[in-house]
Amino acid sequence: MNQPQIQEDEQKHVDAFNARIAAGKTIEPKDWMPEKYRKQLLRMMSQHAHSEVVGMLPEGNWLTRAPSLMRKAVLLAKVQDEAGHGLYIYSGAETLGTDRAEMIDQLLSGKAKYASIFNYPTLNWADMGAVGWLVDGAAIVNQTALAKCSYGPYARAMIRICKEENFHSKQGYQIMAHMMSGTKEQQEMAQDAINRFWWPVLMMFGPSDADSPNSDDLMKWKVKLYSNDDLRQRFIDRTVPQAEAIGIKIPDDKLKWNPTTRHYEFGEINFDELKSVITGNGPCNKLRMKQRNDAHKNGAWVREAAIAYAEKRAKE
Repeated sequence: MNQPQIQEDEQKHVDAFNARIAAGKTIEPKDWMPEKYRKQLLRMMSQHAHSEVVGMLPEGNWLTRAPSLMRKAVLLAKVQDEAGHGLYIYSGAETLGTDRAEMIDQLLSGKAKYASIFNYPTLNWADMGAVGWLVDGAAIVNQTALAKCSYGPYARAMIRICKEENFHSKQGYQIMAHMMSGTKEQQEMAQDAINRFWWPVLMMFGPSDADSPNSDDLMKWKVKLYSNDDLRQRFIDRTVPQAEAIGIKIPDDKLKWNPTTRHYEFGEINFDELKSVITGNGPCNKLRMKQRNDAHKNGAWVREAAIAYAEKRAKE
């Protein structure tokens, strides 16, 4: 086949792909897709899966120190959910042609990124409320949009994940509401947690639209349906009234309701801090990577046993 014919056939594939996207149809693993689409999806999905797994670490730190048996049980269930979310998304990402083991190696070596928020410490029990309410609340805003994205396996994984994240957010909000109805010390602890987590949570949505290098392609392909700034605004608009309802003060002196736009205006985000954290200079970057590598090494015997058992059953 000559070069002009190859180019013509390639263009037909591109045109058909773009037509499916424009018609709102999903792309499935066996469908033709541009290589750049595949790579962008793989980057995004693997980063999402890594975030679910690394996100277990700051919460796992409080499993044995939760203030009651009920709180321990609920937190344990939440950590188990996050592990499941990681597995769902790794499975979806594997349909793009990259083995899960390779993705995990990229995480453990530091080549792959995960959500910046998990590089901040959880200092007390109130932080579990802040993480549940704010971090999982931000995840819901992002993931409900992903449930309608153009790649079928990713969209379908989000359906169950969003249901569970909604429970996680309510659980975190309930912790904060309970503390805000408690002693003065508990109220101060809750407010301190929000003071520390509010701005890093806003950074979770990524850089501003003007500085987001991947957003244009992802939105063109309907992997992302809303921009970083749109998602951030949605989160703020839904979270501020929740904070007011339980007496939490959002740590932003410039925060105010605009009756004309019907959105909250807010202060400037320190995106230099975001860049510092995602390049490995956050408060807990090194700790998180050490914890994850240690867990991987300590679990080697489990993986080896599972492989040996599978090989034995195959021979039988």
